[in-house]
Amino acid sequence: MIKISIPTPDITITERKQTLKENEPGIKPIYGFIDFHLIPRDKGGIFLFFNINKELLFVGKARKLRQRIKKHFEDNFSPIKIHKDEVYKIDICLVEDPMEREIYETYIINQLRSKYNVDKVFY
Repeated sequence: MIKISIPTPDITITERKQTLKENEPGIKPIYGFIDFHLIPRDKGGIFLFFNINKELLFVGKARKLRQRIKKHFEDNFSPIKIHKDEVYKIDICLVEDPMEREIYETYIINQLRSKYNVDKVFY
């Protein structure tokens, strides 16, 4: 039997407002998120979208995390396109190997019963 465990998030960002300090530039929020700069541009991994009640909404994987996560909020073809306002927290796990990303994504979708992932559901 293969043993898989859900990885601990390397980065977590939550919806929040910016408190401006003196001479600090304002950051334009994207659906309430202002901390996209914390997500690496050139790293691969998996990401998990949660609502304010800690329910898992969506799990995804990407070769370039920041670009892909932002695209979910800007794109009209995203599986969560009509649920963007529900996302409150994003957990990011850095996983460079593409095969591992695929395995983790499918495992998490089925283990935690992601609400809006419909293509990889086996339960």
